[in-house]
Amino acid sequence: MATSSGSSLLLSTLFLHSPPSSSRISNGSFFNPSPRSISLYPIRSKRCLRILSKLPLDDTENNDNTLLQRLSAVKPFLLLCTSVALSFSLFAASPAVESAAAFVVSTPRKLQTDELATVRLFQENTPSVVYITNLAVRQDAFTLDVLEVPQGSGSGFVWDKQGHIVTNYHVIRGASDLRVTLADQSTYDAKVVGFDQDKDVAVLRIEAPKDKLRPIPVGVSADLLVGQKVFAIGNPFGLDHTLTTGVISGLRREISSAATGRPIQDVIQTDAAINPGNSGGPLLDSSGTLIGINTAIYSPSGASSGVGFSIPVDTVGWWYR
Repeated sequence: MATSSGSSLLLSTLFLHSPPSSSRISNGSFFNPSPRSISLYPIRSKRCLRILSKLPLDDTENNDNTLLQRLSAVKPFLLLCTSVALSFSLFAASPAVESAAAFVVSTPRKLQTDELATVRLFQENTPSVVYITNLAVRQDAFTLDVLEVPQGSGSGFVWDKQGHIVTNYHVIRGASDLRVTLADQSTYDAKVVGFDQDKDVAVLRIEAPKDKLRPIPVGVSADLLVGQKVFAIGNPFGLDHTLTTGVISGLRREISSAATGRPIQDVIQTDAAINPGNSGGPLLDSSGTLIGINTAIYSPSGASSGVGFSIPVDTVGWWYR
């Protein structure tokens, strides 16, 4: 009941007029001197009318003074109600989106333990993954100008603070120039410092500040087990820093090198989605350490079919040393 009456009082004061000043009352502009009659400006507050209706009316001057005193006591209350009503009307006129945003309290998203581990793994290792653009020289048929155009792209990862980047050889094959884009979107020209076509491995180097280089944690691949979780981070179809998950679905597979056709042995098979653009990206275990380089997929259509292959990190480490 208290809430209802308070609301009606607040709304009624939206059309409230200020009571007349005492100076204008004294000169008779608002009061009719005739007995038992009082005339005021329209006041549309029912509660105010109830207050005034209780005032005794007679012809004596004392009652007039009493009336003036009571009106003076009511005036601050009316002004307070008017101020509150004005504030309420201004707030109600503001856009609904802003008013809602001011009062909506977002609660932290609750994630399961395994989800938190995956999110942490992605956040910690994403700065180590790079985007590699393969540029080729082309001559314009009309102007005969020589241009550099992208002829392919792939992924890679930072190996050390000296700016070495590891990727697949088929990612950089036939390039006239190479560009490496780090996680902060800064781009650097890269030079090839070594490669092994038979193993489909290549090492690039960029001249980047050491504080921008985040080497990826390197693990081992000799003790892997079928069924353990793995995570692939790369740039499939140019979509940078994409995470896919799966398990090791096979070990000691053999595939052919994309460059020479020679067999690569002890390859890791995984059902983590690997698509064009993932080549050269890291395959991580559940602790976030590198266990392989995503290299190829088995698919008649060219898209992920659930059978992907990664070169084991032990092969890369032995070759790099």
